[in-house]
Amino acid sequence: MTEIIDQLLAHPVGVLVGYFSVAILALIVYLSCFEWVTKYNCWKEIQKGNVAAAMATGGKIFGICNVMRFSIDSNTSVYGMLKWSFIGFLLLLAAYLLLEFLTPVFSIDEEISKDNRAVGLIVLIITVSLSFVIGASIN
Repeated sequence: MTEIIDQLLAHPVGVLVGYFSVAILALIVYLSCFEWVTKYNCWKEIQKGNVAAAMATGGKIFGICNVMRFSIDSNTSVYGMLKWSFIGFLLLLAAYLLLEFLTPVFSIDEEISKDNRAVGLIVLIITVSLSFVIGASIN
């Protein structure tokens, strides 16, 4: 099976489709993990018009995709990309949990669920910024 996939990935269109489809699947899995650790339901909050949740979730999506972009750029195989993007995702997740821990005055998740846009914006900026640091470390 691996040989067939490697043959398909030898063609530029195969590479595009391969990386794209793996990235979409990984994004779904990684976002599900973020959803699992947050105290609010991202998509329900966004559906209600919660801008803070939209900003925080958008930052997570951008951060994950940015790490995957660096993983694709620095690896010659989909398998290497998956490995490094997974490690990068774990670092983003750890940073999110650390951010919650380092703000003892208020809960990040509770403030986002209350549509505190300042908190949503800072979570977006921190996630995006750290994705560049993680990506540069992968590259």
